[in-house]
Amino acid sequence: MNCAELQGSTPLAASSAAAVMDDETPEERDHRLRHFGAALDAIKTRVEAQLGADDLGHVARTQRFSRGMELVGRLLIHFSFEPLGFSAGVIALWLHKQLQATEIGHTVLHGAYDASAFNGLPGAEKFRSKGYDWRIPIDEECWRYGHNVRHHGATNVAGKDADIHFGPVRLTDQTPFNPRFHPWQLLFTLFVLFPNFALLMNTHFTGVSDALDDNGIETKLDFLADRSKASVRGAWRKAMRKFLPYYGVEYVLFPALAGPFFWKVLLGNWLSEVMRDIYSAATIYCGHVGERTKNYPMGARPTRPGDWYAMQAEATNNFEVPWAVSMLCGGLDRQIEHHLFPRFAPERLREIAPEVRALCEAHGVEYRTASWGKTLRDALSHIHALSHEGSKSGPLGGVRAVIAEMA
Repeated sequence: MNCAELQGSTPLAASSAAAVMDDETPEERDHRLRHFGAALDAIKTRVEAQLGADDLGHVARTQRFSRGMELVGRLLIHFSFEPLGFSAGVIALWLHKQLQATEIGHTVLHGAYDASAFNGLPGAEKFRSKGYDWRIPIDEECWRYGHNVRHHGATNVAGKDADIHFGPVRLTDQTPFNPRFHPWQLLFTLFVLFPNFALLMNTHFTGVSDALDDNGIETKLDFLADRSKASVRGAWRKAMRKFLPYYGVEYVLFPALAGPFFWKVLLGNWLSEVMRDIYSAATIYCGHVGERTKNYPMGARPTRPGDWYAMQAEATNNFEVPWAVSMLCGGLDRQIEHHLFPRFAPERLREIAPEVRALCEAHGVEYRTASWGKTLRDALSHIHALSHEGSKSGPLGGVRAVIAEMA
């Protein structure tokens, strides 16, 4: 049984929830969104025609840099016996792991280098999505189905997008309030989910989270077909086929090579894991969570040309960072562009972002972007607001409230 078979696909009812402007007739809305969709289709056609050696060269150079940072990081962690060298090793190893998670791995598994434009180019076969070994503890097959199909196919649609509630964390009001878990969800997010993001994503996409708990209220399972022993065993098997070799290398093999100083290597490897997970979680939550981020009721789907583009744009957020920081985000600071064109590599997303923003503004589709700090504060405040049934908070209210509670 593959991951796509773990959860049946139910067709969405014929309804739409894309942007509606004041005093706009259905005919005017149809005309506006048709032109919006056509303009974005033109961008897609243009960029796809430009794909080739430059795109492959970028990911190959990034891969070489990443592998170099891994070598430097592991050597420094192993042989350094003073804080400065050890810290430099941790940072270098984190850079490697961060690039593998985002700029390289996330992009490859979206199929960015599967296009026919890369056929015959030397080295292209290393970046094909099928058979790619993602160097993080997430099962590739299950991630492709849960993320590429379920999440990107129906972003923020209740009953379809399993990411609108991540474990016990309620991310939209489309998820029923659970008094057992949700009052604590901001603390859980900051101190459990963020530092263990990759591990928990693997349990989510493989169905292990479904096997362990259904949140006490929701009867619909996200990735398990049922709670039969066969389904549960299948979920654990898929999770462990990635967990065991990955964590075996990070927490057993490399520490063992250090002999009596195993604890130092174990600590360095763990710190680099936590840094990657916190950075990645902050990146992804900023792209999908916020008071103004659109969420759609069960059954919502695009019904006319341009609807899907509008729904994707208004269900996501951008944030503004320098190019080097964007590289470590895998271009997900351009989350709007990524959801419009999920197969485009990060460099292409950065390139078209000004044009996409202008099109959204010209066609009445909300395009949200701010600093990374403000976007993260808004996301955490929204998570805190959803921890109280029916309550609301301002942009900073949730974070300040939790800090006050902890003081």
